[in-house]
Formats: sequence, C-alpha cells, structure tokens
Amino acid sequence: MRNGSIRGARGRVRPLILHGDPALHTRCAEVTDFGAELAGLVEDLFATMYAARGVGLAANQVGVPLRVFVYDCPDDEDVRHLGHMVNPRLVEADGVVVRGPEGCLSLPGLEAATERYDHAVVEGFSVTGEPVTVHGTGFFARCLQHEWDHLEGGVYADRVKGWRRTRLLRRLRRAPWHP
Repeated sequence: MRNGSIRGARGRVRPLILHGDPALHTRCAEVTDFGAELAGLVEDLFATMYAARGVGLAANQVGVPLRVFVYDCPDDEDVRHLGHMVNPRLVEADGVVVRGPEGCLSLPGLEAATERYDHAVVEGFSVTGEPVTVHGTGFFARCLQHEWDHLEGGVYADRVKGWRRTRLLRRLRRAPWHP
C-alpha cells in the first residue's frame, strides 16, 4: 500500500504549448507564493506529464510562466526519480558530454541527438518552500538539464548542431501541428 496520494491524481490535464509559441522562448519568473495555487499547479503538471507519457514537464509548457518543473524519470541504472522543483538553479552540469536522443512534449513526434552532460545538480525548493537538492546521472541528468532549459526560455532544438539541426528544423516545419 502506498503512503500518501499518487502524484497527479488530483490534477487536471492541461493543454500543452507547442513549439512556435513565444512562451517557450521566454525566461520564466520566480515563484513567490508557496500556497495552494502552486500545489495545484504541481498536481496539474504531473497529470499532464503522465497523460502525455513524458518524463518531465515545465510550467511554461502549459502556459504558466513560472519556474516550476516536475519529473518521473529513470537514470541509466533504471532507478526511478520522482519529484518537482520550484525556483531551480542548475548548480552543476559536468562529467562526460553524451550525445543522445532527446524529445520534448512541446515538439511531439520529433527527436534529435542532443549533447548533454552526464551529471547534473539542481537546487531549489519543494512546493512547501523547503530547500531541495537533486543529483542526476545519465538519462536523469539529461532530464534535469532539459527541464531547466525550458525555464530559461530554451528548448532542446536550440542545442542541436550541424546537419542534425538542419534535419530537425526541416522535420519541425513539416510537422502537422507546427504553425
């Protein structure tokens, strides 16, 4: 039997913001109110992430320009990492640079080899304002960096280089959902 509620069970699924919307390229604002509205947003983010079958989701991907993201992501050893971050700061991104497949719920159906460090440390706060530090390796480190980039106003496509970028942009322009 589980202790506590299942993340996202009380949340509502919100529509996803898709690539091309300026909200994805605008730096998000700091959270200043750690009340019920923030707790509801976190529940909605989990519900939306699970409905879209993602491993992470930032608030600006549902049209809320606040520095909040959620994750339910394995690392390379298949250890599950489940949580959320409010007002995160990427304090370390180091180790080996790995080029690996990366996708995004705001660019549905697309994927490109993207370079990320295989170790990341993010510091921030819980939904109740308690300090939180999260260490990630492998795929989970990629997830932390990806979600932090969203809050800074970036998407993984911004990091793709060379012929991979050309191919991704061509596929992006042809995507049925792209404006």
